[in-house]
Amino acid sequence: MSTSTTNLSKQPITGPALNRITLESPWKWLAAGWKDLWANASLSLMYGALFAGVAVLLFFGLMSVDMTALILVLAAGFLLLGPMLAVGLYEASWRMETGKPVTFADMLIVRTKSPVQLAYIGLTLAFMFLAWVRIASLLYAIMWGDQPFPPIDDFIPTLLNTVRGAVMLALGTIIGGAIAFAVFAVSVISVPMLAHRNTDFMTAIITSIRAVRENFWPMALWAWLIALLSAFGIAFLFVGLVIVFPLVGHATWHAYRDLVTAND
Repeated sequence: MSTSTTNLSKQPITGPALNRITLESPWKWLAAGWKDLWANASLSLMYGALFAGVAVLLFFGLMSVDMTALILVLAAGFLLLGPMLAVGLYEASWRMETGKPVTFADMLIVRTKSPVQLAYIGLTLAFMFLAWVRIASLLYAIMWGDQPFPPIDDFIPTLLNTVRGAVMLALGTIIGGAIAFAVFAVSVISVPMLAHRNTDFMTAIITSIRAVRENFWPMALWAWLIALLSAFGIAFLFVGLVIVFPLVGHATWHAYRDLVTAND
């Protein structure tokens, strides 16, 4: 793996040994993810198109029932649940790494090493997403009472040009950012780890949190890059996710391999 890593702990308290990384590492992961994306272009882009297609359907579904203000919550939801939805991309990167053939069926139906434990992680992320939806709804209710959600064309100017909107935007950004970073810390390593290793979900979560804590600034940069790329993909009515989602998914696999000492 990357020459930027050095062994951080020979005998960690919980989970496998971790490697020290540098601020160059996230850029190397993106480069490796970009290489995987185009080495497996047809399948990876098809996977990204499937993901983006679901997002577009939900987008137009919300528009059809005049709930376009919830599009912002939908966008946040994809960021929070993305690590689980990218399991097929981790599988593809692992297969390419080990010289195995990659099929779309392999990516859609992943035979993970710890399927039940991975499901627990999925439930954890789903709970955190539902918590965010509830908090967002509560903030709206505090600011606007029982008024129905306005169209997004009216809602965004209200957020930017009124005191109530500015307060809601500030609180939502702070709380949403905290939840998003918590999800990042819990899942950035744990999901690919459970797809690859036979371990329990608590060990995987603790390992993921340790990786973020012990390499805070490089991992903060990685979180920022993921958020920036995701925002770019979402800004084009989610269509940009056709490329962004598989790129980040493949790169996340390389982040896991760079951070966690290999056992194979």
